[in-house]
Amino acid sequence: QVQLVESGGGLVQAVGPLRLSCAASGSGFSINVIGWYRQAPGKQREVVAILRSGGNTNYADSVKGRFTISRDNAKNTVYLQMISLKPEDTAVYYCNALLSTGWRVDDYWGQGTQVTVSS
Repeated sequence: QVQLVESGGGLVQAVGPLRLSCAASGSGFSINVIGWYRQAPGKQREVVAILRSGGNTNYADSVKGRFTISRDNAKNTVYLQMISLKPEDTAVYYCNALLSTGWRVDDYWGQGTQVTVSS
């Protein structure tokens, strides 16, 4: 059974850095695409950053230059390094991954981690 477990959220002052982690547990899978989404109160969930198996990355315009997605293959963990945080970055951040197990490709979500940025 594959699970995505996020960590690293919390309360941070504006500008201050914060790093989120998402660990994929289980075995026998490969990661096709993995990324971060966020959902602020009263808003729809939106994509923040995506990392593809070939190493290509994409970022939402609102976080370009401030957030960096990276991956530790040995640990099956993806990170979201956030700097220059703004109050509008406050949201629940979710890890999402498309994982291949044999011929199957399945979509997985983590439980979410709250990030609150104070001004």
